Amino acid sequence: MFKLAKYFKPFIAMIVVAIFLLYVQAMSDLALPDYMSNIVNKGIQQNGIESAVPQAVRKSKMDKLMLFIGDTDKTEVSSNYIFIDKTSPDYDKYVADYPQLEKESIYVLKDIDKTEVDKLNPIIGKAFLVVSGIEKMKTDAKGGEISFNGTKLPANTDLFALLSNMPAEQRAKLSKDTDEKITALGGNTMLVQAAASSIKVEYDALGMDTGKIQSSYILRAGKLMLLLSLLGAACTVVVGFLSSRTAAGVARNLRKSIFTKIESFSSTEFDKFSTASLITRTTNDITQIQTVIALAIRMLIYAPIIGIGGVFKAYNKSASMSWTIALAVIVLIGLIGTVFAIALPKFKLIQKLVDRLNLVTRENLSGMMVIRAFNTQKFEESRFDTANNDLTKTNLFVNRVMVALFPAMMLIMNGVTLLIVWVGAHQIASSNMQVGDMMAFMQYAMQILFAFLMMSFMFIMIPRASVSAQRINEVLQIEPTIIDPKDPKHFDTDVKGLIEFNNVSFRYPGAEEDVLKNISFKAMPGKTTAFIGSTGAGKTTLINLLPRFYDITSGEILIDGIDIRQVTQHDLRDQIGYVPQKGSLFQGTIESNLKYADENATDSEINKSAEIAQAMEFINEDAKGFKSEISQGGANVSGGQKQRLSIARALVKKAKIYIFDDSFSALDFKTDSLLRKALKDGTGLSTLLIVGQRISTIKNAEQIIVLDEGRIVGVGTHNELMETCTTYQEIALSQLSKEELA
Repeated sequence: MFKLAKYFKPFIAMIVVAIFLLYVQAMSDLALPDYMSNIVNKGIQQNGIESAVPQAVRKSKMDKLMLFIGDTDKTEVSSNYIFIDKTSPDYDKYVADYPQLEKESIYVLKDIDKTEVDKLNPIIGKAFLVVSGIEKMKTDAKGGEISFNGTKLPANTDLFALLSNMPAEQRAKLSKDTDEKITALGGNTMLVQAAASSIKVEYDALGMDTGKIQSSYILRAGKLMLLLSLLGAACTVVVGFLSSRTAAGVARNLRKSIFTKIESFSSTEFDKFSTASLITRTTNDITQIQTVIALAIRMLIYAPIIGIGGVFKAYNKSASMSWTIALAVIVLIGLIGTVFAIALPKFKLIQKLVDRLNLVTRENLSGMMVIRAFNTQKFEESRFDTANNDLTKTNLFVNRVMVALFPAMMLIMNGVTLLIVWVGAHQIASSNMQVGDMMAFMQYAMQILFAFLMMSFMFIMIPRASVSAQRINEVLQIEPTIIDPKDPKHFDTDVKGLIEFNNVSFRYPGAEEDVLKNISFKAMPGKTTAFIGSTGAGKTTLINLLPRFYDITSGEILIDGIDIRQVTQHDLRDQIGYVPQKGSLFQGTIESNLKYADENATDSEINKSAEIAQAMEFINEDAKGFKSEISQGGANVSGGQKQRLSIARALVKKAKIYIFDDSFSALDFKTDSLLRKALKDGTGLSTLLIVGQRISTIKNAEQIIVLDEGRIVGVGTHNELMETCTTYQEIALSQLSKEELA
């Protein structure tokens, strides 16, 4: 995958924005359990009371609280509260909020920051717990007596008056006992929760609407949760859009690069890959990469953030329960590692099996007529079934492994949930944890496990995509054997088309001996040079050397005295009109196919080329004429019509050199004769190279070259060769009688 990193460069800005939005989304998701915890702890259990520092306190209550606050802390508390009575300037404003002000004076908390509230929490909270405890003693008194500080007192005794007369050291002892209880509860969080009920009683005594306080807190926290959820959802949508755009863009550029690279391949490179494999690499493999990129941008970035953030958040909620998450993660990693080890080797095999299936399918579709002619449908069905079943079995194996993964994941997550509830219940029972914190811890545990689940899903997909990336890279990294020179020469403006082969030899890559050996000849402008020989003599190979479909092994090929390896392939092929052995047409119309050689060709030039190629007869049979449809590969025209259209297309180019590789084989003798005559008249001073199997096709050529086992065994006109070349004589007499050859 790293070798394809350069294809991400145009999309870096999108990826950076996506990462930022994923961070925002992760922070939003991590904040939600905290708000949920606060709703349960503060909104429900603490009745919306957020701290142990009350908004207002009656003077009588404050006097009691001050009995259990040290001298230094008294100054701190007094400085943060305002004394309000009937003479205060803002009396009317405060009495509306605190109706009890009509009966007694109150203290109202100033507008202080969170730091100051945190400082006052333990001071006032402990005092509230002590005062509440003493008041409860009177409420719970039985038999008309109170047991206070080891002494039996009448139930109507004013304990606070008694305490005010006690030495400060004795009152401090009561506060110390409360400190020990608070420490056992787990610190300031539990202190606030313990003091909240006492503060609610005080608010009720002040005439405040405590129900409104609770609902206001819950609604405020709920609104924040809703906003965070909407923010996270918006980030998800935008990230999905950006990741899809990035993945689609990378896939588009990869397809373009592969297609461009394949276009630069010579026949040597094409021999290394099957057509089916190249199609699979351009489609299926790139789709695999596109899918992984789209998911990776979202998962590989989001999952670590949510996983690491969840660990810190969960640890802050309850360090003592962190072992439950660690245990789940260890089991999860073991499960993922096992699946990974089983499934990974199969991914590479799947891609090869897809290649095989495509190859069999392509062969069946292209050879359907032959299959039907030989009644081998059952054999081909069996061959297809074998390839299909091999792919299906491998996919099923991988999918069964993957299917087993997710139920196991859910089992682990549900097991962790039960474990957290069981351990958390004990923590809550011992007052070491709040219910909301346990719920938040459970949420963070799920987030951490889902993060591992997402990463494991990616770790399974990435190896498969890396196989695809490796296959794509194999194509992109191939250096074509036929390349343009760094400092190319150029043909003169007026190219004559003189062709010279000087001691040319050629050997296919990996072959042990040359296919062509010491080929030397000249093809003159305005004349026809024909090649004939037995099957496998090297005729097609020889003419394929001229447009550099292959490069020669030794010797040189010159056009107008310039070595064809010293000019660019574009300039070289610009001089050549090529008609292959197997005519190839493209989906479109007759006109679009003929204009493939020159998109700027005029209607008269197209007409003339079609007339020379003897194609007007069947073109005019259709009312649409040149607008007649041509199906893919020219499947809706006959072999002879396809050859004539291929010849017409080459003629539209007005090239200086024409190559006809056995391009008249599907024509009847009459059409062949008419076409060759018209061709001679229509090509003017161009050089014609014709590969033929029929003597009648090449009989009138100015120069005939006879090939046998890669060597030239005869050069001359028809009459000369009939006298001097045994090989030519054998070919000629096998086709025509002596009278016809005369």
